[in-house]
This record gives sequence, structure tokens and C-alpha cells, in this order.
Amino acid sequence: MVKPCWRPRVDDDASGKVDGLLGYKDLGNHLYGEFSMAIIQVKNLLEDQSQLESGPLSYSNSGPQGTFIGVYDGHAGIEASSFIRHNLFSNFKAFVSEHQEASENVLKKAFSATEENFLSLMRKQWLSRPQIASVGSCCLVGVVCNGLLYVANAGDSRVVLGRAQKGSRRVAAIQLSKEHNVNIESVRNELRSSHPDDSQIVVLKHKVWLVKGIIQVSKSIGDAYLKNTEFNKKPLQSKYRLPESFHKPILSSEPSVLVHKLQPEDQFLIFASDGLREHLTNQKAVDIVQNFPRNGIAKRLVKAALKEAAKKREMRYSDLEKIDRGVRRHFHDDITVMVVFIDSHMINRSSSNNYPFSIRGGITSPANL
Repeated sequence: MVKPCWRPRVDDDASGKVDGLLGYKDLGNHLYGEFSMAIIQVKNLLEDQSQLESGPLSYSNSGPQGTFIGVYDGHAGIEASSFIRHNLFSNFKAFVSEHQEASENVLKKAFSATEENFLSLMRKQWLSRPQIASVGSCCLVGVVCNGLLYVANAGDSRVVLGRAQKGSRRVAAIQLSKEHNVNIESVRNELRSSHPDDSQIVVLKHKVWLVKGIIQVSKSIGDAYLKNTEFNKKPLQSKYRLPESFHKPILSSEPSVLVHKLQPEDQFLIFASDGLREHLTNQKAVDIVQNFPRNGIAKRLVKAALKEAAKKREMRYSDLEKIDRGVRRHFHDDITVMVVFIDSHMINRSSSNNYPFSIRGGITSPANL
């Protein structure tokens, strides 16, 4: 059996803490500043996974250094998100070593390799564990290196930049990631245009838009049953099988990538799974980070979201806290938050005796993926 909540793996003398269903690290250091992280579980198994790696970004001693942030929001199981947590950064480092730089192309190659690695493993387990074909994960990655921020996203997790406004105490919220949730009209239109012969590529069910009436996102890692028609058959459960075969993958694993040159007024980044934005707007989240101490700020964001979730259900926050995982899913989703502060004076720093540093949040897959 696996433990029901946060099990951080920390490669220095720091450690994460657990309080019931909430796991957190109040404050730590990365190459360019400080960070805070928190995760709360509501499902029977924690499907959210996350990691922050700071130090060498390649296997070469002469390669670049930086900070790598990943949020992996799994669905239909933990196998895909757990696999990404254990493999994506290694794939990224391998391509950085090959190209001797971090770049948009390197990030896309790392996503593609992780997808292929997972599907290869899945094929080996298909007959004994057919449900693995229905497991997938949204995948959000940020890399800070050489004064640049690279953001790659496949799914509907989000990264928001907090930028100071000149002549004002206000910090503006700027969303840097493009989302791939079909409840967004432009995403639906994009999917329809790429599948012009399929009138049912997106379907409205119970006031929610879904790809093929099943899933909300158009991009992910995993979800092989919507990418390869070879898995659209028994022994996969009937609720995942489509009535017709398909020749073109319905979902894609290729991320949308943004490259942003960091400015002195860029103060912090909020990386979060979809569970946070269901209850907090971008600006509200940025205001909380700006107006409260850094220590424990990710935990504060999670609790602010939970209070909003309780308010929507007309219940007290203290009563929501008493509801155990499993049942708790009816009130809100798993939530992962990482707040990464950027010190502009440290942005060009190339090395430190305190690195590499690694912290990972989540639980290990029962399949040891």
C-alpha cells in the first residue's frame, strides 16, 4: 500500500511536513531566490505530483544551471503523473546535454520522449493492466535559466507571474501558460479545426464541454485510449471505449511553449494545478502572495482556495476540514501550489556550493512507475 498523502523526497537537510491531508514546505532556497510549496489530497490516491530541481540542468559539467519546476495533475489514476515526476527531468537533462542549452526545442523533445517512454511501458502492461491506457496527466513545466523563463504546458494547470507596477505598490497578475481545456472556446475551435470530419469531437454534457464526451483537456501525457486506436477495444473498460475507431490521435502531448525574458520587476511565479484556479482568480492569488510573508505562502494559498470551496457549498471551513479523502472530492480537487520567488540580483548567478537541490511532492505509484 502507498501512504495517502505527501511524501516529499528531499536531497538536502530540508524536509517537507504533513498535517492531515495537507503536505507542505514553508520555505526553501533555489538558485535564484526562495520557494514555497504545498499540496492537498482529496482523492483516495493523490493524483497530483510535483517537483523542483535547482542546479545543473544537464549531465555535462560545463552545461547550464537553473531551476526546473514541474506540476503534474493526473487523472483516472496516478501512474502517468508519477511516471512524469520520475522521468521528465531526466529526459530534459539528457536533451540539454545533447544540445548544450535549454531551449523551446529541448522542452518539446523532453515532453515527447516522456510520452513515448510512458506509452512503451504501458504497452508492456496492456493485457495485465488495461486500465493504464485510460490514465493520463496534465503537465506544466517552468525552467529558469540564463535570465530566461521557459514555460511548457500540456493541459490546464497554470503559471502566473507577479509583476511589480512602476510607481505603484500594486503587483499585476500575468498568466504565462496557455491552457488546453475545452471549456475555453478557442480550444474547442482548435480541436474542431484539426478534426473537421468528427462532429462529436467535443460534446456538451451537463453544461460542461468534454472531448468525445469523456475528458476536459485536449493535451496530456498518457491517455493512450484517445491517441492510439489499438487501445480502443477490450479489455479496456467500456466507459472509455469509443463506438468508432479513429485514424488520427484525438489528444496531443505537444506542449504550448512560451519564452519570457525576466525583468527586474518580475517578482514571483505561482505554479498550480487546476484545483487552485477553480476557487482563486489569478489576481487574488497574486494579492495573497504580495500581502503576506513568504514563509508558508503556498500553504496559505491552498487554505484560501479551501475556504472559497467551503463558502460555495455554504459550509464552514472547519467542517470541510473534517471530511476525509474520497468524500472530499465532491467539494474540491487535489491542489498543488508552488510559489517561486525570483531575485533579480541572483538571476545571472552561475553556481553555488549549496546545489544541486531537489524536492518532490506526491506518492509513489503502486506499479513502481
